[in-house]
Amino acid sequence: MGEQKRKEAAKAEFIFGKKNYKFMLIGLAFIALGFILMSGGGSDDPNVFNPEIFSWRRIRLAPALVLIGFGIEVYAILLNPDKK
Repeated sequence: MGEQKRKEAAKAEFIFGKKNYKFMLIGLAFIALGFILMSGGGSDDPNVFNPEIFSWRRIRLAPALVLIGFGIEVYAILLNPDKK
């Protein structure tokens, strides 16, 4: 009888709630989008310089999206799912 009560008390419980996982996926999407926007801009010929590598999208927008994504991830970890 004591063993059965102990098993009931030790039920598996997730650390995060549904709300936490939702914010984690949103943050992961921001990070992935930032890295996708950062890619490219190179030249096929190594002797030719392509100034597209210094575009506004790769220098400003993409790193900002990655940092916003990491901020959302921190928020998702610290979020209390039980609070209403």
